Amino acid sequence: MPLVEISHPEPAIALLALNRPESLNALTAELIVELRAAFTELDADPGCRVIVLTGAGPAFCAGLDLKAVTAGGALPWSDPVQATAFQELFAATPPLMRRVRQPIIAAVNGVTVGAGFALALAADVRIASPQARFLNGAVRVGLTACEMGISYHLPRLVGAGRAFEIMLTGRPVPAEEAQAIGLVTQVVGGAALHDAALQTARAIAANSPYASKHTKQLMWTNLDAPSLEAAIQLENHAQIVGILSGDFAEATAAFAEKRPPVFRGR
Repeated sequence: MPLVEISHPEPAIALLALNRPESLNALTAELIVELRAAFTELDADPGCRVIVLTGAGPAFCAGLDLKAVTAGGALPWSDPVQATAFQELFAATPPLMRRVRQPIIAAVNGVTVGAGFALALAADVRIASPQARFLNGAVRVGLTACEMGISYHLPRLVGAGRAFEIMLTGRPVPAEEAQAIGLVTQVVGGAALHDAALQTARAIAANSPYASKHTKQLMWTNLDAPSLEAAIQLENHAQIVGILSGDFAEATAAFAEKRPPVFRGR
């Protein structure tokens, strides 16, 4: 049974499901390897325009599966070299999610803890069920709350003040609060979560591949832009290339002819 299931519920939309429901989709090294391979595979698929990431069963991801990781008796952090390799295996995933050309929507269907929280934060859009809880309790067990990009993403989404309070206390953030502070864009219950994620995915997939890819890239890059001028220079470059593309010509023709455009990614 695959630890990460790839399906295509609709044309141009891929659904990635963490598939360890009996363990609340807690992460193992094997699952992370499969997840990264799935992102890489979809990144190379020209027919895929949007990725929805979710969890099988009642949870999104319960974080690192300590029981599975320590089952063999030998701890992956038994020496500094192994500990670094283990940490880097997991920590390399959020940067990969940023590099993937497709926008990623996290459909957070339940509890998301630690490294699972980090995966949700690394997505471009987050939609949650009322049962969703966002938690990083590492500070309660003698570790920092800063892992897998959490200390980078969370303050950019909810502001530094709120991020400090959430990370220093290690408290859970329920779905309603997550929406109120901008951590998620929608809270929808039951099967409607899946439908809401697909609705957002359809809206993205309806746009040209160039527009979606470069909007994602420019947004992430310009969050760290050293100045307004630097951000505008990147925007200008991407906009001029877009203006010269066939998809822009198709969009203008479709507008004049009062019909939906047919984008071909070139």
